[in-house]
Amino acid sequence: MSASDFCLVSAGGFFLVGLLSGAWKYACIARSAEAKAPFYVDTAHRASLLYAFACALIGELCKRNAWPDGVNLAASIALVVFFAAAVLGYVVHGALRDTDNQLQRPHRLGRRTIPAGLMLGFMILLMLAEIGGFVVVFSGYVAAR
Repeated sequence: MSASDFCLVSAGGFFLVGLLSGAWKYACIARSAEAKAPFYVDTAHRASLLYAFACALIGELCKRNAWPDGVNLAASIALVVFFAAAVLGYVVHGALRDTDNQLQRPHRLGRRTIPAGLMLGFMILLMLAEIGGFVVVFSGYVAAR
């Protein structure tokens, strides 16, 4: 599978999750006396839709790129894996309704806590993968111009 195809399939997957989480969000709003969805249900909905379009952009940049497709595919996979991990985290917190700030200490996950060092490590990896992956793809696009 080419990098651009991978990104387009990923965009479709994120868009579907966005639509499904939008239905979940509406169901929560309809059942709420305040007409509000839990914070992370709303966040999962919005992030999924935004990541769908981010994947479409990345796919277009991969199509018009100076780097080999394998480089673009690896960079795209790194981006999408961490996009998906973020959305999964939002969905879990939305379902558990355990926090409205996953970065607040102690880091809650249901009745348990996540060690601060583990959360910090994940956030560093997320930033490196997302920023680094995008820099690879974008620099290839710029180099092709």
